[in-house]
Amino acid sequence: MKNQVDINCDVGEGLDNEAHIFPLISRCNIACGAHAGDPDTIRKVIKLAKENNVLIGAHPSYPDRENFGRKVMDISKEDLVDSIVSQLTLFFEIATEEKVDVDHIKPHGALYNEAAKNKEVAEAVITAIERVGVESKVKLMAPNHSVIASLAQSKNFNLLYEAFVDRNYNEDLNLVSRSNKNALIESAENAVEHVIRMVNGEVLTISGELVKIKASSFCIHGDNKNVLDILKHLFKELPEQGFDILK
Repeated sequence: MKNQVDINCDVGEGLDNEAHIFPLISRCNIACGAHAGDPDTIRKVIKLAKENNVLIGAHPSYPDRENFGRKVMDISKEDLVDSIVSQLTLFFEIATEEKVDVDHIKPHGALYNEAAKNKEVAEAVITAIERVGVESKVKLMAPNHSVIASLAQSKNFNLLYEAFVDRNYNEDLNLVSRSNKNALIESAENAVEHVIRMVNGEVLTISGELVKIKASSFCIHGDNKNVLDILKHLFKELPEQGFDILK
């Protein structure tokens, strides 16, 4: 039996490419209206995920549509908690109406990156999940050895460690900043090599150093211009390397 690789994708962000993506992935992270999306989009994408046997997750963000949630916001901890609670409440209400279980929660963009290293931001995310009361029902998707993962683990959250199909890494396992021209992996061939290496427990950093990494799910961004090419390449090449994409 081949090893199975879990592929997740950020969706519901206005590109309307989910129908093409969903047959090729295991789970999806759906924008909750703060950086992109709205109730109609959430509902549409949840229904499509259900049809394609794709697990769904909430993808809350800083409330910053102007910057697509990819810049750190100067926002109080309590306001951030309130925003995340509002996003999660909306998402879970729609999922309940559509009779679909929510599998996981994954912060988006700058919120994800800040929560990985900033204790106050990590606490805000954890507090919001607890206020909604779903901490025992879902997984929290986060990088291994991150601040938010450590905090969640101390509270007995169910964690799903994640790495990125289409992003390069620094030696400290932080993602290379999007301001760096080498931040993104857009070649399908390079993405496959990147994933296979990480499945086997290592990542080739931007400096050329091999570093140990632990992940159970691998994310590709829905707005990567080559997302479909990369996914189709993964779907074709992974079985030849002894892996299957989990469906």
